[in-house]
Amino acid sequence: MQKLIELYRGWAGKDPAQVDRLPGAGSNREYYRMSDAEGHSVIGVVGTSRDENHAFVYLCRHFTQRKLPVPAVIAVSDDELRYLQTDLGHTSLFDAIRGGREAGGRYNRHERELLVNTIRELPNIQMRGARGLEWSNCYPQAEFNQDSVLFDLNYFKYCFLKATGLDFHELKLEANFRLFAKDLTAEDDDCFLYRDFQARNVMLDDKGHPYFIDFQGGRRGPYYYDLASFLWQASARYPYKLRRELVWEYYNSLKNYTEVPSVRHFVTRLSLFVLFRTLQVLGAYGFRGYFERKKHFLDSIPAAMDNLRDLLAMGDRVFPYPYMMDMLKRLTELPQFRHIEQAAVNRADGYKTTDSNVYSANPMDGPATFSKYDGKGPLVVRVFSFSFRKGIPEDESGNGGGYVFDCRSTHNPGRYEPYKKLTGLDEPVIRFLEDDGEILTFLDSVYKLADAHVRRYMQRGFTSLMFSFGCTGGQHRSVYSAQHLAEHIHQKFGIEVRVCHREQNITQLMEAERKE
Repeated sequence: MQKLIELYRGWAGKDPAQVDRLPGAGSNREYYRMSDAEGHSVIGVVGTSRDENHAFVYLCRHFTQRKLPVPAVIAVSDDELRYLQTDLGHTSLFDAIRGGREAGGRYNRHERELLVNTIRELPNIQMRGARGLEWSNCYPQAEFNQDSVLFDLNYFKYCFLKATGLDFHELKLEANFRLFAKDLTAEDDDCFLYRDFQARNVMLDDKGHPYFIDFQGGRRGPYYYDLASFLWQASARYPYKLRRELVWEYYNSLKNYTEVPSVRHFVTRLSLFVLFRTLQVLGAYGFRGYFERKKHFLDSIPAAMDNLRDLLAMGDRVFPYPYMMDMLKRLTELPQFRHIEQAAVNRADGYKTTDSNVYSANPMDGPATFSKYDGKGPLVVRVFSFSFRKGIPEDESGNGGGYVFDCRSTHNPGRYEPYKKLTGLDEPVIRFLEDDGEILTFLDSVYKLADAHVRRYMQRGFTSLMFSFGCTGGQHRSVYSAQHLAEHIHQKFGIEVRVCHREQNITQLMEAERKE
């Protein structure tokens, strides 16, 4: 600690006014926030491995030259066991998305935007960061290869698999491990593999822009690894749909830096790395949990096993390793790893879950959220006709939304003298419009849209939905359309419908049918 203060003094010309130790990371390195009297701070790092520190300092300086979003190294001790770097603030991505993570994977819009911004930036450091990089500076090895894959697979075998008591044929499993390792390293990727790309290692500035830290374990390797590591982190509980969106964001961002493979090839290769990363994580959980008896890692095992179950469902076509897959299937069926459905936890910001499954979604999407307006019911539909000259009717319910349809593309009976003093409620106008037929084609599409919307609002217990039809004078086409939609909804769904032909000063209430 004293030597770190001396390093600070040599850089700043004075001792720090305050030194605060920061929570530890996965390695043995120690982190300190060192501040002067004016509140300006830097991060001081003390490491036990010169080679690990050297890798970080080299990579950080290289990335800074490439204008990548990383901290800058501002001072290094002669023995490279201590260094100072710029302070990127107090907010990590891990902290910023805590609400969605603790609510079982129900992330709100802001959290999703942070994740999208981060995943779009990942190819930047992977591809641009690799240009001109001298891989010999990487720690503990320069590239991702079969030896490193087999090391991690055996880490899983000895630290997790054997500890479960599952019976397996070690030679058959080893043969499949070697085939798996060969497939994982089949493509020659000139890319920077971050290795420990996770939400804890992404810092956010005041505008939510991501900055990357703790990449000292990086090496040359395939870009799929980091994507799998980030999106299939068990504790994050990213729902299936969100993962799919983020994979697509990454794939499109990657196009800006290199030629990308086909979507089919990309997804197949990514699946291999997701399986590898899952086994790697289980190995770490086994060592930290079963041997070091750390509760956090034991508690993380069920989520990782759920990820493994999802992968096994993809079958032999994606994973052609029959003995390994059979062994993993038997592993997931052990009593201690049986899947237990957890009750959904409400978010602190008010998101809730429905008791009934309104949406027929993919089961991997996770629990659905719904708004504070859900479950109030019953639904009341309001239908307006109006003249565009006098403006669109105001929604007084406070909900906003609904539909406004423009009827002016259809044949206008108001252009003909016999109909000028009549409205869309009068028989001659109705006959004119229906004989012409354009209004019927127009309403066919409206009915399909309205039916789907009304049905869903009834399912969710919403209270209000508004349809408005406008034409030139609010007299013929809009009146006809509004009246016929109102009658259609009332007849089909039996709910309360309120009709207002605004320019004609006509209102009508169609009462909800009584249920016996």
